[in-house]
Amino acid sequence: MITRRAGLGAVLAGVPGAVLAQAQAPAPAPAPAAAPAGELIVRKQVFELGEYRTRGGGIVPNVRVGYQTAGTLNPAGDNAVLITHFFSANSHAFGRYAPGGAPGYWDAIVGPGKAIDTNRFFVVSSDTLVNLNLNDQATTSTGPATIDPSTGRPFGMTYPVVSMRDFIEVQKRLLDSLNVRRLAMVAGPSMGALQAIEWAAAYPEVIDRVMVAVGTGEFDAYLVGWMELWEAPIRMDPNWRNGDYYGQGREPPLRGLAEALKIVTLHARDRGSLAQFGRRPVEGQDPARRIGDRFEVERFLDDAAIARARTADANAFLYLTRANQLFLNEYPDTAAALARSRARWLVAPAIGDRIFPLEYNRELAEALRRAGRPVEVADLQGGLGHLEGVASMAKIEPAVRAFLAN
Repeated sequence: MITRRAGLGAVLAGVPGAVLAQAQAPAPAPAPAAAPAGELIVRKQVFELGEYRTRGGGIVPNVRVGYQTAGTLNPAGDNAVLITHFFSANSHAFGRYAPGGAPGYWDAIVGPGKAIDTNRFFVVSSDTLVNLNLNDQATTSTGPATIDPSTGRPFGMTYPVVSMRDFIEVQKRLLDSLNVRRLAMVAGPSMGALQAIEWAAAYPEVIDRVMVAVGTGEFDAYLVGWMELWEAPIRMDPNWRNGDYYGQGREPPLRGLAEALKIVTLHARDRGSLAQFGRRPVEGQDPARRIGDRFEVERFLDDAAIARARTADANAFLYLTRANQLFLNEYPDTAAALARSRARWLVAPAIGDRIFPLEYNRELAEALRRAGRPVEVADLQGGLGHLEGVASMAKIEPAVRAFLAN
């Protein structure tokens, strides 16, 4: 178990609304408390799976993941909605851990009377394996920093490789333990979208609807290559030590992790989200005269990345990028995976997305149509780029509500 406190949410600072609030989230309250009207209070719980054999044949001796729920499961167990989270998030997709606390990243569309109505649906969200947020009391996850009982030391890079399908298998066991028999919908943004697609392929018989925000149906060579670029600064940091940096007196690869997160920070944004910086230099500096002087946008990116790196774990970052690269790796291709689905689909691309560009989402929608699946597309307009799928889902609230209405 990994439960030290830190912020979570987006990989960058300065994002409005739920994403920025998520970065300041307090530790979860031990139980729901009275809240102002309209606030949904949720409680973080822990699911203990025990030993788990990964799809690649590795053994994780004691899997524990955090989760939260809202709403009531009906007697048939078929009114559940599963929210799967993005790369740098955890299960805090909706609600607040205390009255007046920070809302979950999709709180705008999940809650009583909202598009994903917790008066109607039993909504579940869980932490993934190898979660990035190792220093957050609101996160429980097994990963490379977990103690290996056979050695008494952290696993480090001996932790088994996990795939997106492994995330789904752990979630399936969690849902089984909650007596969920059918999913009215599985939905998520970014890496959460990939998990939703994996669910549709792995368990088509139990899923009615799938909503993917800022996702892709294919992790091709271009995207695999991007993951390698994200990882490179970590591997180049001498403090990384091939993942063996947990020992007493050793420094974590903070600089490499910060540089990796800086790449992700910029990659996740569109041009408009940084327009306020212009080409303005840091006050008192002159980049035209001194090579060491900087622009405001450079300082912003550095400050955001360094703050984020202090709450994260470099090895977990590497395991998460590999899980992304292994998206749908058990199927010959996207078409074969999607052909298994029996669900209705809502695809929500962001126009300025640089991580999973618009054409990837369009190709996913077309592949679903070729597979004979009903599919709707709701574009996310705005200047945040990839982050529109996290911070701006309220923009397509009517489309989400209509999708769940029938």
